[in-house]
Amino acid sequence: MAEITASMVKELRERTGLGMMECKKALAETSGDIKAAEDLLRIKSGAKASKASGRIAAEGVIGAYISTDRKNGALVEINCETDFVAKNDDFVNFAKSLAQLIAAEKVTETGALSTMTLPHGETVEASRQALVMKLGENISIRRSVCYTANGNLAMYLHGSKIGVMIDYSGGDEALGKDLAMHIAACKPICVSGEQIPSDLLEHERQIFAAQAAESGKPANIIEKMVEGRIAKYLAEVTLQGQPFVKDPEQTVEKLLASKSAKVNGFTLFVVGEGIEKKSDDFAAEVMAQVSQTKENKA
Repeated sequence: MAEITASMVKELRERTGLGMMECKKALAETSGDIKAAEDLLRIKSGAKASKASGRIAAEGVIGAYISTDRKNGALVEINCETDFVAKNDDFVNFAKSLAQLIAAEKVTETGALSTMTLPHGETVEASRQALVMKLGENISIRRSVCYTANGNLAMYLHGSKIGVMIDYSGGDEALGKDLAMHIAACKPICVSGEQIPSDLLEHERQIFAAQAAESGKPANIIEKMVEGRIAKYLAEVTLQGQPFVKDPEQTVEKLLASKSAKVNGFTLFVVGEGIEKKSDDFAAEVMAQVSQTKENKA
């Protein structure tokens, strides 16, 4: 067997990002052939990635990119299992590279990313697998959006957990950034009331009607109460209806009018939103093990 030197282990670690003992063992299994050892670790990483894919990945980052002319841009959410990995430079740079790729290639389907090639020559899937191997966690590309602006684009990242992309016409760059920041803070669901799905609005109306009926007031009064609550609801969930976060004395709609501007659309991503996070119940786990032990003895 060829002698496994420290420099060989170091080189393999640099190639794969894996631990010293894993690299040393792979070199021993391949008689010191670094390329074969790298291939062996990649094969093993596929198994690790497959096993990891069943674990919940609700942490992560938002990657964002806007072209210099503010006409093309993208947001992408990359998930992992722990906040520790979410802060890893390689993980963060992977998200940034994906956002640039999505914008450059105008990718509209997140699933199409896996076979596409990143600037350094690897496919997206190969890069993802390499990160799984290096960081030891499930890593997934959850969702993305690509923008070709009708007006200009602006974006805002609150740390790395909240990302906003907005397409607006009129105004200036400062207005675009302020609007994106407002969306991150107040989380509207759409630009205006006309864009709220009719079934959602009807559902809210029914709830308000049932609540108002509890008052025992006449039907005509109840109707006015319901319409008042609907108006309040629209002000809470639509961008135009919300008080502007930097000047609550005016609504976003009035701000836009004062700047002769309009919002053509926006996207808000919040890391892990809608993903059910695992809640460990140590006591329940212990009781389950006790029950299993009793069954085995019976």
